[in-house]
Amino acid sequence: MKNNIKELRSKHALTQDELAERLDVSRQTIISLEKERYNPSITLAFKLSRVFNCQIEDVFIYEEE
Repeated sequence: MKNNIKELRSKHALTQDELAERLDVSRQTIISLEKERYNPSITLAFKLSRVFNCQIEDVFIYEEE
């Protein structure tokens, strides 16, 4: 799923390690999300939106196939 995680992480001056720690996931999970290789659980999507103080739709770009 396309997302804006890398851009939002940079905007909030967070490293991949710092974001992973805040979300209680591994750095590898953040890398996979940023490379759009992994679709997060709804719980992780909500955590990401809270960390970035935005709506889930601002983090993830839904495209119908």
